[in-house]
This record gives sequence, C-alpha cells and structure tokens, in this order.
Amino acid sequence: MGNTVRGIIAFIPSNSCQKYLHGELEEMPIDKMVDLSSMQIRRFPLRVCAFTELTKLYLSDNNLANLPPELELLQNLQILALDFNNFKVLPLVVCSLKQLCILYLGNNHIKDLPKELSCLNNLHTLWIEANYFTNLPVVICELPHLKTLHAGCNPIRNIPKELVNLRELKSIWMSGTLLAEFPPVFLKMPFLEIIDVDRNGIQFFPSLKRMPGLKLVIYDHNPCRNAPKVAKGVRRVGRWSEETPEPKKRFEVEAELEKVTESKDIQSTVANETKPQNVSPVEATTCLI
Repeated sequence: MGNTVRGIIAFIPSNSCQKYLHGELEEMPIDKMVDLSSMQIRRFPLRVCAFTELTKLYLSDNNLANLPPELELLQNLQILALDFNNFKVLPLVVCSLKQLCILYLGNNHIKDLPKELSCLNNLHTLWIEANYFTNLPVVICELPHLKTLHAGCNPIRNIPKELVNLRELKSIWMSGTLLAEFPPVFLKMPFLEIIDVDRNGIQFFPSLKRMPGLKLVIYDHNPCRNAPKVAKGVRRVGRWSEETPEPKKRFEVEAELEKVTESKDIQSTVANETKPQNVSPVEATTCLI
C-alpha cells in the first residue's frame, strides 16, 4: 500500500508532495552520502545541491529523466548512481563532476554517450548495462583511468579498435550482447584480467595464451565448437573448461587411433618372434644325438 501511495504522490508536482517522497533533507549528512533510491521521485530535489561536500549520491530505481544544472555544485561527488530510471540521454551536467570515480547508468533507455564524458578523467568504473547501445560508444575509449566496464545486455555488435587505448582497463563485461565474433581488439590488450562474453553469438575462440594478465574468461552460452586456450592458472567458465575437457578435433582423434594401431602391430610382431616353436619328441631326440 505504501508503494502505491508513493507512486500516486510522485505525479503531484507540489513541493509538499515531493518533500513527502524524499524527506526533509535539511542538513548535510555526516557520512557525506544521500541515498534516495526507490523513492519513486520524478524531480531531483534541489536541496541536495546545497550539500557541496557530498561524495556519494544514490538515485537508483526512480522515475528520473533529467537532472538540474545545479547538480554541478557537487564538485566533491565521487559516486553517482542513476541506474533504473528513465534517462534517454545522459544529462550533460554529469560530465561536469570532475571528481567522479564510479558512475552507474544501467537499466535506462540511453542509446549513446556525449563527447563531454571524456572530461571525467578520474572515472575508473562505468556501468552502462541494459540500455539501447548498438555500438560501444567510442568516447569511452577516452577515459584514461577506466579500470572496469560493464556493458552487458545491450544490442552491441561491435567493439571499437580504440579500446586498446585504455591501458588501465582490467575487466570488461559484455554478457548478453550481440557479438558474433571474439573482439580482435581484446587480443591487443594484454593487461586485461577479466573478460566476460557470456551469452553471445561467438562460434570460434582464438587462443588467449598470449594475454599474460588474464585471470578469468567467461564464455558460456555461445554457439562455439571450441574453448579458448589459456595460459596455466587462468580460470575458464563455460563448456569444455577445466571441469569438462573440450572435445578433440577429428584429426587429433585419427592420429591417436593410428598410434594405437601401430603400437599393437609392433607388440604382435615382437611376440611372434620371441614365442618358442612347437618341436616333436623325435626331433628333440635327434637333436640330442
């Protein structure tokens, strides 16, 4: 009943109704964090912008579609969660938050990212999963300190070659996209530690043995006929991983059968040569005389 009432009040624009949704917000929180998640708010409360020392702001699971320009006052903000809202574009004011380290944009309706995103030089974690991206935005490749990228559950078919410029990228999560092949650019990124391409359309995996930083590769639920070969100590998650050896190729099976056959022939020949012959008693007596 409470959620139903909140949902109805969210459509009423009066200040008193909006205050009911997110509370008073009169003083700067001691922990420098404001969490307004799942409040069903449709308008960002401007009062929050007065907390200029704020470092964490959680707005997840609401009905927000835009943000006010006053958000720029929060120049100490390090974590901003905008996931599970109604954003169709990323508000440009977000790109003015120069201290931002972690940005959650998942589960919205975003199709592209603005070029101004490159201004977030301190960003090291970006979540854009479950949006409407058909290509991984090239502007992401201009984030010099990005370490973790979650871009799964998007209709992405291509990964830009510029991704190789992200020298600090450690993990990339591309589960549930539309990749038809293993992205060649990944092979040029030896510093990657985690690669997740689960639930795609990849039919063949190249060898990943020359990726010295690799620790984990997730490739399950692909129509592949082989598992990616990896260096010793690298964990694989998928068909024919460590727990279930991948099937041998036809020529390998035939070669093994040929070796077994040759081995049996050699054993048979040796056995015949060393086997004592049957000699009759008369012949034995003659030999003794």
